[in-house]
Amino acid sequence: MRRFQAIVVALAVGSAWLPAAAQAQKEQVIHVPDFADFLAVDGDSVWATNRGRVERWSRKGKLAEVPMARPCGAMAVDHGSLWVADCEAHVVNRIDLKTARLVAAIPVAISRNGERNVVAGAGSIWVASDAESTVSRIDPATNKVIATVPTSPGVSYMTFGFGALWAVSGKGDTLEKIDPTTNSVVKKTMLGKQPGFLAAGVGAVWVQEQLDGTLARIDPQSGEIVTRVKVGDNLKYGDIDIGDGKVWLRTTDDQVFAVVDPKTNKVSARVGKAAGSGALRYSSKGVWTTAHDEHTLTWWPVSGKIGK
Repeated sequence: MRRFQAIVVALAVGSAWLPAAAQAQKEQVIHVPDFADFLAVDGDSVWATNRGRVERWSRKGKLAEVPMARPCGAMAVDHGSLWVADCEAHVVNRIDLKTARLVAAIPVAISRNGERNVVAGAGSIWVASDAESTVSRIDPATNKVIATVPTSPGVSYMTFGFGALWAVSGKGDTLEKIDPTTNSVVKKTMLGKQPGFLAAGVGAVWVQEQLDGTLARIDPQSGEIVTRVKVGDNLKYGDIDIGDGKVWLRTTDDQVFAVVDPKTNKVSARVGKAAGSGALRYSSKGVWTTAHDEHTLTWWPVSGKIGK
């Protein structure tokens, strides 16, 4: 494990964006060397991908580090483990949450290009492969691939919700609904320009249409677009999550993240000064974001207050 001191300071970054009730508390910014990016919540802590490793952080500093060749894309926490794709070694790594030790490296045909989503759902772990235009289904009981689902070329972004796996192709501008009972695509929806990360919850599947600067709202039953929320000029290189009855959207331009109210289909809050590309994950006690170009991990103690 590399030795360095985690520098934790409280900053009032972009406090003008916050509602008055939230301004009494300040976000906590943690300096993280190298390239902290994708996040997965683990209780009061959070896992972050970094160059050559994944790291577990709390508000007090770094708790653990697990080396790997090239962690890539969003991770999943399920079955007492952290699941993360390694695009260099072409495996999905399973890391025990209690010991922070690698317990399995599952061979999967993962492309070295693009960004993955490792997703948990229907008792399985799912990961996409650009190289073979498939989604692989992993059984946590055996740590083996038990099924592959043919998809459109370029599928890499995924989420699970409403009893289905949802997969986006940024190359084909499509959203595909995958039925886990048949391991097959049952619906394909055309999206806007360069769709990216997505999340399922609060009554819909929400997809970033990155070059359009819009958030598409998809009906989970029909698979059709219900409406679009205009957020900015673009939504490139951000992230998305669901929590507290809202949609939380990490952005690159204009602010750190925006909050969308699913009741009105409008942006209800814009938080923080723009900090470039990074990830976001909601937790019941706060919102975590990364800004890898600024080498920071930030905890925003305002969940449940922003957007109201």
